[in-house]
Amino acid sequence: MTVNADEGEPGTFKDRYYLEREPHRFLEGALIAAWAVEAQAVYIYLRDEYPAIREILSNEIAKLEAAGLAADTEIHLRRGAGAYICGEESAMIESIEGKRGLPRHRPPYVAEVGLFGRPTLVQNVETLYWVPGIIAKGAQWFASQGRNGGKGLRSYSVSGRVRQPGVKLAPAGITVRELIDEFCGGMQDGHTFKAYLPGGASGGILPASMGNLPLEFGSLEKYGCFVGSHAVVILSDKDNAKDAALNLMRFFEDESCGQCTPCRVGTEKAVKLMQQPKWDEGLLEQLSQAMSDASICGLGQAAANPLRSVLKHFHEDL
Repeated sequence: MTVNADEGEPGTFKDRYYLEREPHRFLEGALIAAWAVEAQAVYIYLRDEYPAIREILSNEIAKLEAAGLAADTEIHLRRGAGAYICGEESAMIESIEGKRGLPRHRPPYVAEVGLFGRPTLVQNVETLYWVPGIIAKGAQWFASQGRNGGKGLRSYSVSGRVRQPGVKLAPAGITVRELIDEFCGGMQDGHTFKAYLPGGASGGILPASMGNLPLEFGSLEKYGCFVGSHAVVILSDKDNAKDAALNLMRFFEDESCGQCTPCRVGTEKAVKLMQQPKWDEGLLEQLSQAMSDASICGLGQAAANPLRSVLKHFHEDL
């Protein structure tokens, strides 16, 4: 079993929040998951920019082993080298094996041929964090919380132009307006809500007029966006959507692993086109389509989401 604790998505910091504060709860969830699938070893792939968490987990894993609580499961801590691409499950597995973090072609899927050629369960920190609580209090306790059709609780990493940014534990399906008003103390003084990134860098950008949509899995895909890791970035009337999209595309250009041409060349060409005073909208749309259709993994497939969002919703900023 592998655990993605790399947290490379810009705007996401919930894993760090929980690992620093409640490492035991996470480790208990990991051991339960490993027991459920009869995994003999757990590999935690930790972002190397989190040295404090590495020390915390190293100490707590040693105590678990000394107490005999991990007798049937080996727990290994692996350092990530700061590559965004290693958030993709097969690239993370390649990196744990000591190779370059490049996404694998599928099939075979990692559930059948994963880490060291073994069937592998890939999990994330927040899911494992909730496992002990759900077992203790029951599935009904967790599922009974939520709004607008969402079930359960979600940890939203909120940043940007709000008075109180941070990790917000809120009902699943909450809208961004409810999140700003109820959990973040409203917008910063002098700032008017203009737009938001519902799912970090790759989740697209939506206007304030669409601020009543549930921030939940499956609810934003029809608008060309997604919630992903629930990293919500709030933009105001002082921000330019065109500049934001260019900044994000530069990030993807820098983080592309270079394995496939649509992503490697597409992100570079998109940055050059987006730096022009006037955008060639037809060419950018064509380029976006090629990247989303032909890239090997989610990085290239989603890189054009912010660009397409600006073309669709923020024409005035062009």
